[in-house]
Amino acid sequence: MTGSEKMPALERSERDPVGSFDALETAVIDHLFALQPGYAVFLGLHEYDGRLPDYSNGFTDRWLSESDRLGARIHALGSGEVPAGRSIDRRLLELLLASPVFDLREARDLERNPMAYLASLSMTSYMVREYAPAADRVRAMVETLRAVPRLIETGRRRLEARLPAPFLRLADSIGAGLPSHFDEVEQFAARHGSALRRAVSDVRPAAEASVRDFLDRIRNEWGPKATEEFALGPQRYQTLLWVREGIQEPFSDMLEEGRRDLARNQSRLDEIVRSAGPARSVSALLETLYEDHPSADDLVPSAQRFVSETREFVRDHGLATIPEPDSCRVEETPSYGRALSTASMNPPGPFDTKGDEGIYFVTPVDSMWPAERQEEWLRSLNRSMLRNITVHEVYPGHYLQFLHHRRAAGSLARRVFMSNSFTEGWAHYCEQLAVEAGLGAGSVHAEVAQLHDALLRDCRLIASVGLHTGGMSLEQATELFQTEAHFERLPAEREAIRGTFNPEYFCYTLGKLSILRARARHLSPKFSGSLKAFHDHLLSFGAPPVGMIEELFAGSAA
Repeated sequence: MTGSEKMPALERSERDPVGSFDALETAVIDHLFALQPGYAVFLGLHEYDGRLPDYSNGFTDRWLSESDRLGARIHALGSGEVPAGRSIDRRLLELLLASPVFDLREARDLERNPMAYLASLSMTSYMVREYAPAADRVRAMVETLRAVPRLIETGRRRLEARLPAPFLRLADSIGAGLPSHFDEVEQFAARHGSALRRAVSDVRPAAEASVRDFLDRIRNEWGPKATEEFALGPQRYQTLLWVREGIQEPFSDMLEEGRRDLARNQSRLDEIVRSAGPARSVSALLETLYEDHPSADDLVPSAQRFVSETREFVRDHGLATIPEPDSCRVEETPSYGRALSTASMNPPGPFDTKGDEGIYFVTPVDSMWPAERQEEWLRSLNRSMLRNITVHEVYPGHYLQFLHHRRAAGSLARRVFMSNSFTEGWAHYCEQLAVEAGLGAGSVHAEVAQLHDALLRDCRLIASVGLHTGGMSLEQATELFQTEAHFERLPAEREAIRGTFNPEYFCYTLGKLSILRARARHLSPKFSGSLKAFHDHLLSFGAPPVGMIEELFAGSAA
């Protein structure tokens, strides 16, 4: 991509605005991938396979210096140097640099967050996607494993003596799943030949030893000295909104919108409860959902049936174009990801040339759990909520959006930029869209499941702002999820903890509300009331920062 596909731009005259801008665009994106090779692989650029990031002080210092130079070049571009229709691309390039610069300089992730050194070690995509011969993919995993000790050693040297306790807690959970993940890699290699297995087994012990040493330090060195200080603070939080989503409005506006959405969703849920009779309550209504769950053996088959059902629902109701070919299979979440995920989508990247298949992961019951916990897990994945999750992850949510992104005729910057609030906001919006279109007609369960998840996302936004700008304690955040989203104590506490290290979990509600505003403004005047036309046009943008959606609809960058 950045080599052969864009190289002609580098050969044009510097006085040619198209050539010089294209060359700068290529330079910025190559620079980004030098720091984030795993992101390049996610996008489908497999020349980056097997690379782990270099987080040493020397490398990141040089990277930041080059970022400053490239940022100055972007800022200095005159109006005649930006090709017509590419003003938004210029701003996207600014944000593609500003976002990781924020992580390094402002959030100081590499000094404060041990998860930064563990999050890039998943090799699931190499095993589940047949984009290349198995031997090539195993070689990429071998190179990854070989680089693990160096990355972990960098973390050991760079992390500060006192780290936030919630960060340590999750890092411990992630790291604890890595040895079994490395075993999955070796088993995969073994299925494709003894020589490949030996290649993995040669490098696996050192990788595992480094991870175990890291876990020991988390538990025995950093853990006893942990601090509860995790908040970004108001100024950095406001900067986060800009570098991630191009939003300059004060975060207090986002908070107020989130509170209004919470009140709307609570009001609708109360209305459904009242219609069920005076003896009913929210908890009683939710209990009817929890009781109707699949068995452990039928969990994945149930999800696959919902994939087929929701696909036909989108097509029959004309909600959006489903680009073809499309195919989505359901698998159990790999062991490495089970501590963090109930369900997730592994989509084809916009640069992936080997197929359009989506992989929908659903986390199964662990047979080692006690019976009570197994039942609790299945209740949380009851049929109504599993269908709502499928809407979010597959049709018309993430998978459909990624299919459109792959086919969007956009610039290099637009293909690379992936806004969390756009992608998660679209998927969350789709939950409401499906209910509006009549999913589960004849029963309130579909809407109750959708509202339950909407209340969760509203509380995430409120907790994010409170935890990072308003002095909200973990206990107060836990109570928020209990009282306003009807969560029990344990999951409410987990949601509160997530907000400490993932302030961006505001993205679901922020993105949904941004799309709803755009729909209210443009559906009738521009698209004659056609939801399909509106959605197809929205998805043709790729996944831009939600702060730029209105400008894109206005056509200033068309």
